[in-house]
Amino acid sequence: MKVALFIPCFIDAFFPEVGVATLQLLERLGCTVDYPLDQTCCGQPMGNSGCEKEAAATENLFVRNFTGYDYIVSPSGSCVHHVRDHLTAADQSRDTLAVRRRTFELVEFIHDVLNVRAFPWASFPHKVGLHNSCGTLRGLHTASTSEIDEPFFSKPLALLQNVKGIEFIHPDRPDECCGFGGTFCVSEEPVSARMGGDKVRDHKRNGAEYIVSADSSCLMHQKGCSERLGLGLKFIHIAQILNGATA
Repeated sequence: MKVALFIPCFIDAFFPEVGVATLQLLERLGCTVDYPLDQTCCGQPMGNSGCEKEAAATENLFVRNFTGYDYIVSPSGSCVHHVRDHLTAADQSRDTLAVRRRTFELVEFIHDVLNVRAFPWASFPHKVGLHNSCGTLRGLHTASTSEIDEPFFSKPLALLQNVKGIEFIHPDRPDECCGFGGTFCVSEEPVSARMGGDKVRDHKRNGAEYIVSADSSCLMHQKGCSERLGLGLKFIHIAQILNGATA
């Protein structure tokens, strides 16, 4: 299976350890992984700021970089959501449609495509609060949502519950947005900060040591809120836990 690794620009700049863990995990699971060296941003910041036309060159470059692979996998639900559902400024060629269709977020790729549930090398003996970002939850539908009457399911939970020693805490409002929202946290800073504060207080109140998510962007926002509130919470990407990180 020929897999291309898509590392979003903010992970490359601020959380390179998440990219490394994703690569190592995919290789542990038997994938042949390539990293297109000319990759840049997928165009999401421009797209969700209303600058769709301005994103055309960036999106077309993304398509050129990732054409020809069986799957494109990324440790970022929001970026995958953009590529799959909103990569509309790019020329809608056969290659573009194929790239959009073959792009997967890491959790759904492991859960749905590789169909892996066992991670014998992984142990994480900590109390963990799971944060499902809006991109993964409502965009990619990797878990059931409380506002929709549907049977409960959670792909990230289905993977994490196979990690030795992990203990899950349950926040009062598990599906509530943390307030990051990409450029929303810049244009609506007071609202974003209040939402982030509410989110991390909820996890802390229910006993979390760590908050884990498939989106480093949400973790980055919540980490800032937690530090300003002095809550002492720690934050980790799901790829790092599944790859065997202990803390």
